[in-house]
Amino acid sequence: MTSKLNLFFALLFLAVGWSAASWADDGPHGLWLTEKGDARIQVTQCGRAICGKVAWLREAIDPATGRPQTDDKNPDPALASRPMIGVQLFIGMVPTGPGTWTGRIYNGDDGKVYDGKVLFTGPRTLRVEGCVGAICGGENWSRVSSR
Repeated sequence: MTSKLNLFFALLFLAVGWSAASWADDGPHGLWLTEKGDARIQVTQCGRAICGKVAWLREAIDPATGRPQTDDKNPDPALASRPMIGVQLFIGMVPTGPGTWTGRIYNGDDGKVYDGKVLFTGPRTLRVEGCVGAICGGENWSRVSSR
């Protein structure tokens, strides 16, 4: 009985270790849930940079219009009518150190672009920060398990 129990725990440890190692190997790439839980962002490699596109919204349909949510806070009239799903949030987000990317971040909540930074803080957490001058704010995104 003890040997079966030891084998079970050994296999469980290997499975959990493999899964965590696999996530770590993915780095920031994958699907992430925003801190408020209202959006999922797909992070992919785009040449030397990383891209982050809106992949899912909790409220994908605008209750006032019955149509898909649009980028209505965008000051550019040509972009204000585009659907939010598919909008690129990371702009020129290039590596600047281990687990760190720097560039610009589009904020769909106010339609503005900020200096930004993405930090891969662990296999399950991505720190996303935006700054105006010396004042910065940010949030932690959680990896959405696809395994």
